[in-house]
Amino acid sequence: MRIAFHGAAKNVTGSCHLVECRGKQILIDCGLYQGNREIDEENRNDFGFDPAKIDYLLLTHGHLDHCGRIPLLTRRGFRGTVITTSATRELARLVMLDSARIQEEEAGYRNYKASKRRNRGEGAEPLYNTLDALNSMDAFVDITRFEERHELCPGISTTFYDAGHILGSACILLELEEAGRTQRLLFSGDLGYDGRAILPDPALPPQADAVIMESTYGDRLHKRLEPSIEELYQAINTTIDRGGNVLIPSFALERTQEILYYLREGIEQHKLPRSLQVFLDSPMAISATQIFRRHRECFDEETWAVISAGRDPFELPGLRMTRDTSESIALKQVRGAVIIAGSGMCTGGRIRHHLRHNLWRREASVVFVGYAAGGTLARQIIDGATEVRIFQEMVEVNAEIYTIGGFSAHADQGELLKWHGRTGSPARTFLVHGETAAMEVLAGRLADTRVEMPELHQSFEL
Repeated sequence: MRIAFHGAAKNVTGSCHLVECRGKQILIDCGLYQGNREIDEENRNDFGFDPAKIDYLLLTHGHLDHCGRIPLLTRRGFRGTVITTSATRELARLVMLDSARIQEEEAGYRNYKASKRRNRGEGAEPLYNTLDALNSMDAFVDITRFEERHELCPGISTTFYDAGHILGSACILLELEEAGRTQRLLFSGDLGYDGRAILPDPALPPQADAVIMESTYGDRLHKRLEPSIEELYQAINTTIDRGGNVLIPSFALERTQEILYYLREGIEQHKLPRSLQVFLDSPMAISATQIFRRHRECFDEETWAVISAGRDPFELPGLRMTRDTSESIALKQVRGAVIIAGSGMCTGGRIRHHLRHNLWRREASVVFVGYAAGGTLARQIIDGATEVRIFQEMVEVNAEIYTIGGFSAHADQGELLKWHGRTGSPARTFLVHGETAAMEVLAGRLADTRVEMPELHQSFEL
């Protein structure tokens, strides 16, 4: 029995872990690296294993950094089974198709630019295309219920537990038996935290011999949620009063729906004006919201109470969903509105256009409500850059910048330690999905376990 780490090793993206047992190879997640172009090149490198030899892929959730290389895995020979929840399957399909479209568009743009320079080198190829994404969906099989044990093959079984991170997200227990030895491996995936809207709290984890745990916020505590909501309302009201737009770079999955949920509450509680204009300018976020509405089985009691009262948790009076490009372009003329657009790290999507037209305006505001990896445009703005490059143009940063950490979909240090403390006394804990500094701080807080911080492609005997 072995485990190897082929992604999210001292890095926050690209989750991909390989377990070998009884001649079977089991992958947990196969995510895309995200960030600057140097990181993007890592996506084109070898996986560190032969995709054709993977028997099972257990998918924790539908974020791009956990599912985004599955089409490439398929393109390179994977013919195994992808096992996940129904909600994750739908979200992963949406995310992978969107990623394929972006890959195709970027390759087309690079080829266009090369033709203008009369560059006769080899043409740019997308990492994968739409057909690869569609083909990869043929391998998906749904887990119908959390906390139900499934045998993959003799001696290997899996159980999914609600991770409370995004719709359908799961922690995954692998029970392995080989040559008279047994191991219980628990993969946290990405963990949510208690008391958030829409989703239940993360489930009580099972006992484990080894824990593979995310460490995104292993070095800090989040702001409390209630003050964060009030700060959001204050930022909106202040900006609208001075005639500016509020830009919210937001991840299409979960964060957007959570923001819509709290905007609706703010209007109902008279903390925001009923006449507030809100534009959801993200085709993927619009589709994701529709998927949320189909998977009410994932909601918590608070959200069910809204539904039982005959209200839509994600609907508000002044909401307009701008799916078409022409509608998005027309927002250049809008003033005094909230514009929610992707991507959350400002690495692509329509938010970059809105930043180009608003970031230099002193009356505008940009509200960051999620994690921003190093090297991203979002991180540059958050870190206090006075000007940034957007579409080959330098843009001054004059808008008011808010960073509201209480909306994070990731557990903070306290929640991580609490979750880990409920797994028994695992002999080993592997920290993944975090920057080195955060991992080291979290490692210092973990007791009664041997902590490992794997390097990329490093493997361990179990």
